[in-house]
Amino acid sequence: MQPQPSRSRISARRLAALASVTALTLAVSTSAGNSRLSPGSSVAGAGPSALYRTSAHGPCMISGDSHIQMSEGIPTAQGYTRSTGTVRALTLMIDFSDAPGEGDALDRYREFFPKTREWFATSSYGRLDYRPEIPVPDWLRMPKSFREYGIERGAPFDPGYRELVDDIVAEADHKVDFQSYDLLNVLVTPNAGPAALDTVLSVTFAGNTEAPTADGVPVANASFVYSRQDDGSGSYDRTGYRVLPHENGHVFGLPDLYTAEGGGAVGHWDIMSEDWGANNDLLAWHKWKLGWLDADQVDCAADPGTKEYTLTPLARTGGPKLVFVPLNRHSGYAVELRTRAGNDEAVCRPGILIYRVDANVDTGMGPITVYDSRRDSGGCTRTPNVHAELSDATFTPGESFIDRRTGVRVTVVAADENTHRVRVSRTSPN
Repeated sequence: MQPQPSRSRISARRLAALASVTALTLAVSTSAGNSRLSPGSSVAGAGPSALYRTSAHGPCMISGDSHIQMSEGIPTAQGYTRSTGTVRALTLMIDFSDAPGEGDALDRYREFFPKTREWFATSSYGRLDYRPEIPVPDWLRMPKSFREYGIERGAPFDPGYRELVDDIVAEADHKVDFQSYDLLNVLVTPNAGPAALDTVLSVTFAGNTEAPTADGVPVANASFVYSRQDDGSGSYDRTGYRVLPHENGHVFGLPDLYTAEGGGAVGHWDIMSEDWGANNDLLAWHKWKLGWLDADQVDCAADPGTKEYTLTPLARTGGPKLVFVPLNRHSGYAVELRTRAGNDEAVCRPGILIYRVDANVDTGMGPITVYDSRRDSGGCTRTPNVHAELSDATFTPGESFIDRRTGVRVTVVAADENTHRVRVSRTSPN
């Protein structure tokens, strides 16, 4: 979810558009490129990961203007948590006098782990060694009632959250060295506040140097998860954890891809758009932004003319993953191959996904738009709470995406079990 910009850069969780609800509610594996973890110290608080690029990628490194709160631009701005190497996630379970924790606090922890850690290991091809740590394995009782904090959806650090974070720090400080961690997860007892189907309170504050401090460092990258995100489909035990990878995506610098209308801009093609329902991965653009793709896995189609490119499935380790066609210094088209594998269990029509990235559009305002190869088809998915219309958005052999205004055409030339070949034509340079 993403509250609106304030004086400091604040990231937060999204509006959820449920298919069954008409009202809006607002283990390390091998690396993708070289079978190793990318460089990165384990010193807590390190900034965004180094981006794998060459001079040829320069035209594709789009950026947003200074007023953009959280941009899709590359590289990611300073202040967010590093997204490669070992990342230590301080995880605390809290409750209140008017909402006492039900059962063992470790049961709340197990709702999210090890699934969240495994999700990041899979999505990053092993480049992110995400380590949740629980130095306080019990409920941490807050000194005020939940009602007294006045927590509301999307509230900034002033005043309720500032008080809450100050109290969390005070209650945990005798057992926790906050300087030793890269991010903070606060798992609130789910009986505090309304159900997620009524109001989504889960929120992330990211890159926020004006945050309250702990042990001399700002609590600048923190995710708060409240009620259980149970969509009513009976799949909570399998999919309910996904709110946390979404929230943690913000601490790594990723914006919300939903809009005020819900998930219709990107659908289920990225967890920063829809985190209800079946599992889904991140877009290739986000994987490059996070440092999970090597330079030779990303092609920058900036020159006029026609050229063919080979793409391998995004879920598989190794091989070319992304072709980017820059339009100007702020935006461009991304081309990738999505199949049903890895984190992408909801893919019902494998093929080439094409979308526009605009670094000058803010979080929650639609910075990414997926183009639908079958508009108004109703989609191909029957999975509950997946945006159906865009589920068959992919392009298959013989189909083309055409933007006559910019002179860009992308055609899927051929496909086999392991690769798709695309032809990119542009009549003028960006």
